[in-house]
This record gives sequence, structure tokens and C-alpha cells, in this order.
Amino acid sequence: MSAIEDLIQTVAALREPETGCPWDIEQDHQSIAECLVDECCELLQTIDRLDMDHMEEELGDVLLQVVMHAQMAQEAGHFDFESVCREVNEKLIRRHPHVFGQGNLDSSEAVLVQWDQIKAAERKRGPVQSGKFKDLPNQLPALMYAKDVYQQIQKQELPAEDVIDQAAIDAKAASIEEASLGKQLFEIAAACRAKGIDPESALRRYAQHVVDTLEQR
Repeated sequence: MSAIEDLIQTVAALREPETGCPWDIEQDHQSIAECLVDECCELLQTIDRLDMDHMEEELGDVLLQVVMHAQMAQEAGHFDFESVCREVNEKLIRRHPHVFGQGNLDSSEAVLVQWDQIKAAERKRGPVQSGKFKDLPNQLPALMYAKDVYQQIQKQELPAEDVIDQAAIDAKAASIEEASLGKQLFEIAAACRAKGIDPESALRRYAQHVVDTLEQR
């Protein structure tokens, strides 16, 4: 058997009602959701450090969470790890016709445009988009949420002059360096701390205000 087959069998054995591990048997999708967050954060730490030996271990821990969720879904008759792999593999092939089909793209920008076009034509899963903005998970960190909101404003060329200062954004983008931007973000976080303001909540609320304002137009 392959190593992945060994892992799937091990997780199934841990979940076996009569002979498995009491802790693993008690878990459900919600109860181990925080484990996935923790493992992803630990993996990100190894990536930032380029700690390849430790990264191998942390990738395994993240994979374990995927296999565990797939095992739970299989037990409930929804899907299994095989179908998860099949789904993502078919998606990759479908969204890369320039690699697995015909045609040729010579830039990352062209690839992203084609990706969005193919994605828009696919069968939708999850909540149906009812407004201008796609459904963004509330669990996203506020910085990622704000960045995604701005990306959608750019893609759709939405008029947002009354909620964002595009000229200021363009000026910063033209002149600022990563270290300088990191310093500014740190100073903003420190100022929030001094003022008794949670920077995550402040940024999330304003990003949501931008979304709500533009959705009403």
C-alpha cells in the first residue's frame, strides 16, 4: 500500500466505534475545526522560516486534518478522501486548459483571467451569490478580508470614491516598500492597543462598511 493509503486506514481505525481511540471517536467536524486552524498556523510558521525539515512534519499534520474530515464525511455517507482528491484534480485540469488541453498562455495575468472565466461558468456550490461581492468567509483574518474586498472592487471596477481613497492607495503602492508598510501596520496596531481598540475588529467593521455601502447602490 502507499503511504496515503496507510494514513487513511490508520484514521479509520482511530474512528472505529468498538476498537478505536475514545477521543477520536467523540470528535465531529465542528469539534476539530480549531485543530485545523492551529495546524495551518504552525505550517505557516515553518514556511516563513523556510524550515524544510519541520515543514514536512507540519504538512503531515494539516493532511491529517483533511483525512479526518473526509473520514467523518464517509461515515455519514457524504463523500470520502478519494472523491475529495478526484474533485480537486478534475478542477485543476479543467481550469488549466492551456496545460492539459489546447491553447497557450504566456503570462500569469492571462492565466488568472482565464481561471476566473472558467470558474464563473462552473456549477456553483455553497451559498448563492446575491450581491456584487462573493461570499467571503467570516473566519478570514481582517487583513485578508479587506484585501479580498478591495480585489473585488478592482475586478468589477466599482465606484467606491466615498469609502476608499484610491489616490492615496496608488501613491502608497508606487512608493512604499514591504518593510515600510510592515512598520506602518505595526504602528497602527500599537496605536489601537494604546487606544483600547481591537485592530482586527476595527478593520473588519470598516471593510464590511465598504461592502454594505457598495451593495446598496
